[in-house]
Amino acid sequence: MANFLIIGLGNPGPEYEFTRHNIGFLVLDNLAAQKQVNFSPDRYGLRAEFKYAGKNFTLIKPNTFMNLSGKAVSYWLSQSKIPLENLLVVTDDLALPFGKIRMRPQGSHGGHNGLRNIQEILNSEKYTRLRIGVGNEFEKGKQVDYVLSNFDKAESENMSELLTKCSDCIISFARNGLAMTMNQFNK
Repeated sequence: MANFLIIGLGNPGPEYEFTRHNIGFLVLDNLAAQKQVNFSPDRYGLRAEFKYAGKNFTLIKPNTFMNLSGKAVSYWLSQSKIPLENLLVVTDDLALPFGKIRMRPQGSHGGHNGLRNIQEILNSEKYTRLRIGVGNEFEKGKQVDYVLSNFDKAESENMSELLTKCSDCIISFARNGLAMTMNQFNK
């Protein structure tokens, strides 16, 4: 049975819960609710597990804060003996408009501090990431304020549909493979 490690990026704490930077946590919360599993505290974060279609899924929401996400990723890859090709990192992306999603097999961190830290600790850009557009409606120099702000009313109204699409994409990645999933979801 194949094992998959799904890391949702975000920041712990109620003040960050519904911010753009925490879309990775929100996606994992949605997927865990769909599969009727709960997160419990574990090393470097909150962990939930489920089996589906002959695959084992380990969901991790790191408690290391965004900029130190690599520590949790490295630990859980090693602890769970999961190969790098079965790692999926779910993250926000300013370069994509709100609601657009892109799965990529590798790439640069694009200035994202969570991805930067993961790449430094893993010493590799070759891990799959699901990038979720949060838009870029901010003035020069206000990027941090923007990603740490809550979604607006229109975005919130479309959130359920977006989170379901992302959850479906994660399941497809494990069941159907990267190429097929990219063809289906990177529209």
